[in-house]
Parts: sequence; C-alpha cells; structure tokens
Amino acid sequence: MRIYDSDSDSDKKINNVILYLTPDEAQEMKDSLDLLLNNNEKHHHEHIPNREYDFKRVITVCIYEKEKLSSFDERSKKLILNDE
Repeated sequence: MRIYDSDSDSDKKINNVILYLTPDEAQEMKDSLDLLLNNNEKHHHEHIPNREYDFKRVITVCIYEKEKLSSFDERSKKLILNDE
C-alpha cells in the first residue's frame, strides 16, 4: 500500500489517512474497486469525486503490480518502488 498526497504543493507520501465518506461516495468507491479488480489489464486507476462540494475533492484508487508499472508516471513509480 502506498498513500500519496498529489497536491502540487506537497508532493509527499502519507503513512496514515482517514476517509470520511457519504453512503453514495462509499458505494462509488466500492464500484470503482470492483471495476479495477475485474478489469485490471485495461484500467489501473479510478477517480471517486466529492459531489457535495462541486468535485473539489477526489480520491484516486490505483491497483499496481511492481512488475507492471509501465502505465504509471515516474513519480508514481518512485513511490511504489522506493516508498518515497
């Protein structure tokens, strides 16, 4: 597991996070995870937007295998491989 704060000002890994989700957001996360698990060859990430605040907050969920990182950007590869 890797957790990354992709905000352009911080660009740092995070070790612990709490998610506060509405029931609709939790359902969307579940659906996104199901899609990722069933279509891992075609999709490696999904976005779960916050509808309550005009989509200003987004959770991006990724599935990765260390041997198959070609579709990830360099920053993501560094985080996955080196935990930094």
